[in-house]
Amino acid sequence: MRHRSPLLAAATVALALVVTGCTSTAAPNGQNPPSSSNDPYAAHIVQPGFEEPGGNVNVLMSSDFMTLDPGNSNYVQTANVGQLYYRTLTMAKETAGQPPTIVADLATDTGTASEDGLTWTFTLKDGLTYEDGTPITSADIKYGVARTFARDVYTQAPQELNSALDADTYKGPYSDGELTAVETPDDKTIVFHLKQPNPDFASLVSRSNTAPVPEAKDTKLDYTSHPMSSGPYMIDSYDRGRELKLVRNPHWDAATDENRTALPDTFTFSLSTAQATISQQLISDADPTAITLDSNGALQASDTARLTDTAIADRTASGLLGCTDVLNFNTETITDPEIRHALALAMDRAAIQVQYGGARFGKLTNSYLNDAQVGYVEETTDLDIDGAPQLDAAKKLLEGKDVPATLTYGYSNAIDRYKNLGTVLQQNLKELGIDLQLVPIPAANYYTVLASDEMPDIARAGWCGGAASGSTRTTVDPNIGPSLDGTTFGFSNISRFYDDELSAEMYELRNTNGTSEELNTQWAELYNEAMESYPIVPLIRTFTNSVVGSKIHNAQVGYFFGSIDLSTIGVEQ
Repeated sequence: MRHRSPLLAAATVALALVVTGCTSTAAPNGQNPPSSSNDPYAAHIVQPGFEEPGGNVNVLMSSDFMTLDPGNSNYVQTANVGQLYYRTLTMAKETAGQPPTIVADLATDTGTASEDGLTWTFTLKDGLTYEDGTPITSADIKYGVARTFARDVYTQAPQELNSALDADTYKGPYSDGELTAVETPDDKTIVFHLKQPNPDFASLVSRSNTAPVPEAKDTKLDYTSHPMSSGPYMIDSYDRGRELKLVRNPHWDAATDENRTALPDTFTFSLSTAQATISQQLISDADPTAITLDSNGALQASDTARLTDTAIADRTASGLLGCTDVLNFNTETITDPEIRHALALAMDRAAIQVQYGGARFGKLTNSYLNDAQVGYVEETTDLDIDGAPQLDAAKKLLEGKDVPATLTYGYSNAIDRYKNLGTVLQQNLKELGIDLQLVPIPAANYYTVLASDEMPDIARAGWCGGAASGSTRTTVDPNIGPSLDGTTFGFSNISRFYDDELSAEMYELRNTNGTSEELNTQWAELYNEAMESYPIVPLIRTFTNSVVGSKIHNAQVGYFFGSIDLSTIGVEQ
């Protein structure tokens, strides 16, 4: 039977308050998180206040970006590097340890809503140009939005903005003509027509959908090789899987962009360095101009003790993120909710935390949501708060069930801890008589595989809060919500969760008017109801430590990006 969970007061609070009153911050192996302040998860910015331009930043990465096309990307790594070469109507401006603030970017302000809330109007700044000197127009932004509706071409296009527009049946410009839900009365004005008022709409247009794309330059899937730059940098060369180099965009005007410091002259991305090598190079300061965008700073569990060294601690940017790792059950192959529930109860999530490096690298959570988000409602799952497995309860749920003899777990082959996570799961599910087979997936294709018919039975994924990281809706709707037309599971819904009644309520909630707190609270309640059938198992809310080279300045970990924020860093020459 479905039920509504009790409401709690919902408010956006500073992250310093989020970790206060935690049940436990000690890892099962006895490690403790950093304790340099009263808040063990306090943010640390490396060498702030630097303002000197020049130099090159060497970004070490274990794999290539899944895409550089802003219209085909729902990945935080692409969003991070993307802010260097594309701009959007608004921008989620990062502050270490806090949900980002929505500020104007290409637009003069964060938009004006009509009296009935059904239209939002933005005006472009003067002097905006692409890398070739041609002007950026409102029509280019409309086209950038329109192409993200072509889901048959762009399988990874972000959909939060699209789901708010009055365009449920639109299929993109290649097959369906003009997007009538967006109007451009002149070259500097763009008007969005919504299905229902959305108080968080200024956040939605900060996503990469609103990066301008000139129609004449659209090469569809090949656009990833050289998207037209509207930001301070542009692509100089790109050898996929090996190296990407960004150089200054000579037509970027700093007077139009108060959000990006654009201090380095160049960024060089090395795209095939093993994580263990990245970790050792950064810790040893072998390249004082180096950083990484790999999750958890590419640090290995064996590196944890080194982080207490003063010299390394001073070079370690850190912060509690809006990012949470979960395990997704493929609900099309594991169809019985009670079997999914049993699998969840059997998991030793405390041992999984150890594979992440202990509490220094994140805290156990029983929800995809966190209490820094507007509308947060306390989770109602029966997972053990300390991550202990509950084998007896799991076995009881499986009594009389047709339990699968074999299941598959897919993991990104570039990251050892995800394979090690699978080893823990193997041991856990063996207790239930299930043989779990580990399936490596190339990192560059990982989420594409999860969105395809090759989706394994179980797969790890992460989410950093979406367009409005401080609100519950942009976590719940993409991850367990329905498609744009409400007929099936939605875009980022890796578990393929779809329930006739619950998904219909989510679809209707998209079309419901109310305050941000009212609507986000309803999204959190529906999330708790969906979780009663266990489409996902929450694991770790990430605390990232990212060591940087000794010549790197202004290095902060982005709450949304989960890695070093590229828009603010500088480098000594």
